Amino acid sequence: MPKKILQKKKLKKSPKETEKSTLLLEKSGLACGDVGEWLYSETVKDHFFHPRNLLLDDSNYEADGIGVVGSPACGDVMAVWVKINPRTKRVSECKWRTFGCASAIASTSMMSVMATENGGMDLKRAKRLTPEAIIERLGGLPERKYHCSVLGHEALREAVLDYEKNQSEKKENIPGEKGGTYSSPGTDFLKLKKS
Repeated sequence: MPKKILQKKKLKKSPKETEKSTLLLEKSGLACGDVGEWLYSETVKDHFFHPRNLLLDDSNYEADGIGVVGSPACGDVMAVWVKINPRTKRVSECKWRTFGCASAIASTSMMSVMATENGGMDLKRAKRLTPEAIIERLGGLPERKYHCSVLGHEALREAVLDYEKNQSEKKENIPGEKGGTYSSPGTDFLKLKKS
């Protein structure tokens, strides 16, 4: 993660504002600079600071299915790329990228782990993965962050549906053809979002 994201922005406060802030901290029982307890579990913290299966450059990545959900207007957009084992019909790889908050990053990282662990989820189960299952594996999320966990499972569902659609079209259009891959154009993943 770029260092500049993690650096604190220095705000200029007047002496009166600084004094007021100090009094509020003293009344709250917090030490100066202390922000209280971390609102997230250690698992959420780990997946936020060390996201699994993050795809930073999709220009050469060959996916079997792609799912893009969310809205750039509201600020949360999620893209998921999957590879499916043609023999077992299980998710063998699940890569992702998001514009979102810490909860969105952590929940999608966990979703990608869940989709690929133990030989990978079968396609039916991958399409039915719930945000509650992801939140449970994370050890919980604040209630106001529930919507952040929804993007990952929706994008996974869309990626699996895209894979199934691609397989159906290939079987119809090319006799004897069994599968194939989608090579990402290496463009801004927001442009992949279907209208």
